[in-house]
Amino acid sequence: MKIHNKNLISTMALGLTMGVGFTLAQGCDGGEGGGLLTDLAEQCGLTCNENAFIEGKANISGIAGIDAFFGAAIDLEAALLGVNGELRAELDAIAVSVGLEPGAGGAEIAGEIQTRFDAALQGGIKVEYKPAQCQASVEASVSAAAECDVDVDPGSVEVSCQGECKADASVEAGCSAEAEVVCRGTAPQLACEGSCEGTCEAELSGDVGCEGTCNGTCSGACDLYDGDGNCAGRCEGMCTGQCRTELTAGATCNGKCEGTCEYTPPDGSCEANAEVSCRAMGEASIECNGTCEGEVEPPEVSAECKATVEAKASASITCTPPELAVSFQWSADFEGDLDAQAEFKAWLEGFKGHMSAIIALRARGELIADAAINLGAAGEGAVTAFVDQLSGEADLKASIGAVCALGQLPLAVESVTSASGQLTGSLQAAGMVTATIGG
Repeated sequence: MKIHNKNLISTMALGLTMGVGFTLAQGCDGGEGGGLLTDLAEQCGLTCNENAFIEGKANISGIAGIDAFFGAAIDLEAALLGVNGELRAELDAIAVSVGLEPGAGGAEIAGEIQTRFDAALQGGIKVEYKPAQCQASVEASVSAAAECDVDVDPGSVEVSCQGECKADASVEAGCSAEAEVVCRGTAPQLACEGSCEGTCEAELSGDVGCEGTCNGTCSGACDLYDGDGNCAGRCEGMCTGQCRTELTAGATCNGKCEGTCEYTPPDGSCEANAEVSCRAMGEASIECNGTCEGEVEPPEVSAECKATVEAKASASITCTPPELAVSFQWSADFEGDLDAQAEFKAWLEGFKGHMSAIIALRARGELIADAAINLGAAGEGAVTAFVDQLSGEADLKASIGAVCALGQLPLAVESVTSASGQLTGSLQAAGMVTATIGG
């Protein structure tokens, strides 16, 4: 989106300067002065820095609401370019690993990945993972609201979270009636009545299979035995004894969880060493003073500040890469070729790391790209609305500042839109690549 509003700027600037030209009877020090308005502005050092936005300076107008918009645009552009750079680096790493040059397109990378899968595996690859967990900073929303809207009191701002909020205080102080307490940490006696991320150790009586390492008796083929002839590896049958399985987040452990257990305590109280969160029930929104994993409802601000606050908050979003669990079966060509298997496994480990990062970057990138669209669409209206609010009695500094802001507005909107376009291209390429694992 490229805005051509020179006529708008000239017209508004003329109106502003005429307004203060007739009301100013003093110089910039408050003493008698006057002369032409432009001469007075220069005497007071009130000139526009045409490179302010390019230089990363948000203090363009001296008017809080207007400069908050430029600050949000600067932060959002940096976030867009940052995610784009990281995403492109991960794509390039995968491209090089499959014999392509950096900068290869998404379809080309995906094609080489699929070729590698087809050669080494029978029936493709199965990849399981939870969506990337993204968190929005409540503090960033509060700060942005206070910067933009002079009527906002940071101490009384309420931010709502539709999802899960990490509590900063105790459970009793942090969760409302619309939320349930969620604990993350070491479960009492390692008995995880929830989901486990780590090693699950279960005792089996031979009536179920073991997806991990079977230490005991295997009714079928076992790929590794200990010195006593007992199975100590993967069992292709029923396992009697101990089964140890590595679990990703969200998996259920019917045994002891040696890792992080996520559970909802029946009495609403977590263990002393556990991380406490409040999870909104149903479609409810809960007040949040920490970090929100889900959709943040910004604080109430003026219409002119809404897009600014949302953009500032979106720029601070972070997403955690998920753990990937893979399973596959060797193709006939790889079945007895141990060297080829070892080479593929080594490549697969690197591939999993890059793919995990891409999944998280895609999640964050899509969120801030949406914020960029909203900010770009609302930018002109927000800045000009603040300018319209200046009365004919506005002082010289505010009037000149408004003119400077109008001059920088097209550049700010175009810069955010351009960065968003670059990221959109990388997101499309990343989508083609993650499609190879069903993502």
